[in-house]
Amino acid sequence: MRDIAVAADLSPGNLYTYFRGKDEILFFCQDRALDRLLAALARARTARGPLAARLHGLAVAHVLCLVDDVDGSAAHLEVDALPARLRAPIVAKRDRYERGVRALVAAGIRRGDLGPTDPTVATRAFLGALNWTAHWFRPDGPHPADRVARIVADYAVRGLAPGEPAERGENERRTA
Repeated sequence: MRDIAVAADLSPGNLYTYFRGKDEILFFCQDRALDRLLAALARARTARGPLAARLHGLAVAHVLCLVDDVDGSAAHLEVDALPARLRAPIVAKRDRYERGVRALVAAGIRRGDLGPTDPTVATRAFLGALNWTAHWFRPDGPHPADRVARIVADYAVRGLAPGEPAERGENERRTA
């Protein structure tokens, strides 16, 4: 708590005015991050335009939520560190976000905007690529957060694009 207070430019006593302990701080960070992610999902759902562009905007917002260091958003990956009473509402909110992203992906697959694949696996791979950014991104690295977010979003959305699956293409090359 002392380290957190120093980073927040507060005294430990002041920090306890807002939170009873580090579990509540972690919960707050995760809850705020998920609120931001759900807001980005709502924008992607209601926006007009090609699905790939909407998914790209969602992906950029997702990565920025993690690496922009706002409210400790990268902490949203530390769900297991919460006690059960605080973990349950976070897991429910996280699952709601994943289901919403999966619904967008599944709709894109049905319409042919995205490649034919299993929407659950594709969604988890998409979100996994976005989430992993928090593990390797360094604010003092060669690219600022917004540039990294766009690069990662480009990569993740291209992975959902229609095209010949590598597995099928490889099998066809072997038999030709």
